[in-house]
Amino acid sequence: MISLAGRDILHSWSKFVLTGIGLGLLIGVTLSMAGIYRGMVDDAKALLNNSGADIWVVQQETQGPYAESSSLRDDVYRALLALPGVSRAANVTYLTMQVRLDNTDVRAMVVGFEPGQPGEPSYLIAGRHITRSHYEAVADVKTGFQLGDTIRIRRHDYRVVGLTRRMVSSGGDPMVFIPLKDAQEAQFLKDNDAILNERARTTANPSLNRPGVPGLLDAILAAQNANHNVNAVLVQIAPGIESEQVASEIRRWKHLQAFTRAQMEEILVSKLIATSAKQIGMFLVILAIVSAAIVAFIIYTMTLGKIREIAVLKLIGTRNRTIAGMILQQAMGLGLIGFMVGKTAATLWAPFFPKFVLLEPGDAVRGFIVVMLICALASTLAIRVALRVDPATAIGG
Repeated sequence: MISLAGRDILHSWSKFVLTGIGLGLLIGVTLSMAGIYRGMVDDAKALLNNSGADIWVVQQETQGPYAESSSLRDDVYRALLALPGVSRAANVTYLTMQVRLDNTDVRAMVVGFEPGQPGEPSYLIAGRHITRSHYEAVADVKTGFQLGDTIRIRRHDYRVVGLTRRMVSSGGDPMVFIPLKDAQEAQFLKDNDAILNERARTTANPSLNRPGVPGLLDAILAAQNANHNVNAVLVQIAPGIESEQVASEIRRWKHLQAFTRAQMEEILVSKLIATSAKQIGMFLVILAIVSAAIVAFIIYTMTLGKIREIAVLKLIGTRNRTIAGMILQQAMGLGLIGFMVGKTAATLWAPFFPKFVLLEPGDAVRGFIVVMLICALASTLAIRVALRVDPATAIGG
């Protein structure tokens, strides 16, 4: 009966192959959706790895700096360095915004960091690290920026001096690294008109502009224009020290929130991308149902087209198990062709997606098993029809 199934496939090979290709494209989309979810998780882990931190210290009662807004004074790191077990602590800022290159805007996460401290790009693929205190930048290659490009962030221009790779936010946006002072200005300082209006209000306030207190107004205006806030402090601990031990001390004595690597990963994966994961899961269920419907329809149609042949087989004494096996083999063959087409398509178009698509071998194996199960279940309708065929149909009109 294996040859009989093969002969039947060869008889209508064009329909069979075209259906396999159509099913394969659906399977390719399904594998890509799973790869998108894997890519989102990998982006979140890459963000944590690239920071180089063991503990993230943020504003109390927040889950910053990636999930929520967080604001700390930039001198907090000094108190953290005095804690037992802390080897390094560095300020960092994160700001997702549009970075302009000529007439093009690129959405990126702008990171303000201190050279030589946690938060600095771990490696470069071209150029050099930032050596000046202002107006130099290192960009991820996904931004499309090139060495020597001049990009605009808020009111200032920056020259791209280095390129890195796989430095992305939890949402997949590429990172642009600039000096911390520049990032503080870009994130927290007001625009020129707002500054002028604030100065006018302060000058008009008699309690802040007292004639008998010289220098008071200038001091207040200078304090308003200065910025001493950051989003987080990245902490590295000494070898042999437990991260949770240091984090609990920070929460207890410094009135700050501290997250270990495991806790921050839980926030990113289970909370930030939870809704996207559910949506991708719904798409996977819908695609599985559509794939099953396609296989069921084509196998059912092929079975209806050979009712008389099935009746002849029954007339000569062929067992129902053999007939069911023939139909099942056709369904499984259709699934095999579809999976091969789908896996090839997903591999080819994955690099062209805007976000990172991670196609894991384990997902491919599980996908193959699911496809075979779907094809087997989808063939049951055609098998039921075939088993109900009356042998007398073979000699009927």
